[in-house]
Amino acid sequence: MIQTLAFYLFAAMVVASGALVIFARNPVHSVLWLILAFFNAAGLMLLCGAEFIAMLLIIVYVGAVAVLFLFVVMMLDIDFAELRAGFVRYLPFGVLLALVLVAEIIFAIGAWAAGGVKFAQRIAVADPTVSNIEAVGRLLYTRYIFLFEAAGLILLVAMVGAIVLTHRQRAGVLGQKVARQNKRRPHEAVRLVKPTIGEGVEL
Repeated sequence: MIQTLAFYLFAAMVVASGALVIFARNPVHSVLWLILAFFNAAGLMLLCGAEFIAMLLIIVYVGAVAVLFLFVVMMLDIDFAELRAGFVRYLPFGVLLALVLVAEIIFAIGAWAAGGVKFAQRIAVADPTVSNIEAVGRLLYTRYIFLFEAAGLILLVAMVGAIVLTHRQRAGVLGQKVARQNKRRPHEAVRLVKPTIGEGVEL
C-alpha cells in the first residue's frame, strides 16, 4: 500500500514538474522545476529497485547537468522577448510534432495491450543475491570496459571543445603571464627599508 501511494505521488510530481518546465515564464524557474522532476524520477527508480539509475539521476543530472543549465541561463544575456516572439511562428511545427508523439504513444500502448513483441531470450537472469549497483559495475568494468573508456574520451573532447568555443579575448583585462612571474627574482619583488623614527615609508 505504501509503495503504491509513493508511486502515484512520485509519478504525479514528475508529470506536474515536467509540465511546469514547459509552461514556466522564467527560464530559471524552468530549470528548478527540471531539478524537481529529476528528484522524483529518482524516487521512481528506487521503487523499481534500480538504485544505480537513481544515483545517476541525482549525482549526474541534478548535480551536473541541471546546475550547468542553471548557470548558463543565468549568465547568458538572452532576449526573452525575442524568444517569445518566435513562438507563434513555430507553433504549427510544434503541434505537428506533438501529434506524432501522441500517435507513437498510443501505438505503443496498443502493442503492449496486444501482448507485446516476442524477442529471443538472450539476456541472462539476474542473480537475486547481487545488488543492482554491483551487477552494473561488473558488466561496466569487465565486458564493456572499452566502451566505457571511449565514452570518457568523447566527453573529454566535448568539454575541451566547449571551453575553446566559449573562450574569448576581452580588451582591458589583465591576464596572468606565468613565464614573467617565474622569471621574477626575490630582489625584484621585495624592497627592504629601515625607516628612522618619526618618518614614514615611501612606496
